[in-house]
Amino acid sequence: MHSEIIPNRVIIEITGVDSANFLQGLISNDIKQAENKLVYTALLSPKGKYLFDFFITTYRSGFLLDVLALDAAKLIQRLNMYKLRADVTLAETNMAVGRGVGLAPQGSFSDPRHHALGWRIYGPEQTEISTVNWDSIRVEYCVPETGIELISDETYILEAGFERMSGVDFRKGCYVGQEITARMKHKTELRKGLVTVNILGSAPISTDILSNGKIAGKLFTQSGEKAIAYLRFDRVSDHMTAGTAKVKYCEPV
Repeated sequence: MHSEIIPNRVIIEITGVDSANFLQGLISNDIKQAENKLVYTALLSPKGKYLFDFFITTYRSGFLLDVLALDAAKLIQRLNMYKLRADVTLAETNMAVGRGVGLAPQGSFSDPRHHALGWRIYGPEQTEISTVNWDSIRVEYCVPETGIELISDETYILEAGFERMSGVDFRKGCYVGQEITARMKHKTELRKGLVTVNILGSAPISTDILSNGKIAGKLFTQSGEKAIAYLRFDRVSDHMTAGTAKVKYCEPV
């Protein structure tokens, strides 16, 4: 099985005897789950807001971190802020990131966010031009994308569906932003969040969704007659619009 190269991803190698403990105290997921598996996770601000999302797996005596290329240097800088005297080294590699659906090749990892997203592989030996409509899959299963639905220092990961996408662990202990995330999980009911909606027509990304004359949310990625939207659930109605497009909320199955 050949894989499609994702051109806008970078692999960061993390090494050093303290690397596991270092990551465990920072990220939203349990680094222990990354042993020969792919883990989806995030780095949050102290106020619990999303900063970066990425994948991690073990590699040799350390870890590989798969992140959006535009965020790689900023993520390394942010992680280095927390290093202090820890024996941890972070370095960009020239390793390519591949992905595909169907029969998974040896050395690949299932995408932990949703089985429909197939698999990812690092340093693929064979590649091909993709015929997969990845946006259609993301919209169908409400999987947000870095820089589109996931907005740095603004998004809360529970509103973005990280629990559903196996991107947060509530039993692992402390990490940056953990207190606010745990409070949202255990003490409040989410009043806003990302959902898949039906849409008749189209509108630019970030167009306001109006409901009975009030702003009810924003429209994001669209594919066919569906889209990902960020909605205030108390303002959902049968008469929502985004520009000239008509929007209808569908209860999750």
